[in-house]
Amino acid sequence: MHLLMDASDTAGALSTLEVRLGRGADGAAPHFHTRSSELFYLLEGELQVMTGDRITSLAAGDSLVVPRLMPHAFGATADAAARVLIVLTPGVERFEYFRLLARIQSGEATLADLAAAQDEYDNHFVDAPAWWQERARLRGASAQG
Repeated sequence: MHLLMDASDTAGALSTLEVRLGRGADGAAPHFHTRSSELFYLLEGELQVMTGDRITSLAAGDSLVVPRLMPHAFGATADAAARVLIVLTPGVERFEYFRLLARIQSGEATLADLAAAQDEYDNHFVDAPAWWQERARLRGASAQG
């Protein structure tokens, strides 16, 4: 993940990052934003995206806007890595959110800390069994292929 601009860098207009995912790698777990819409622009590869109750795939050059309040998630397909530009507008301070995720990964913070920060970072997690079933199916098909 490469953080490009935070809301504080753009007078609140947007925040943006580039995400690189290996084949079949999960990106973001199902969540929604209450204050921002999110633009995905696929620079390279293939990306599987959940928007609401739909799961679709994007190819290089495709874009998708997820309106605020719509649950969404994303991950690379089993066949290709992905490089995606993500823009949230209006901007939200995302750099500290990703630093929190890194602290959780290193054991310096907990999932309870993440749950407590959902309002602060406007990242609200949701249960989406169909997404996880599709991701498991994708991994299973990849392992058999």
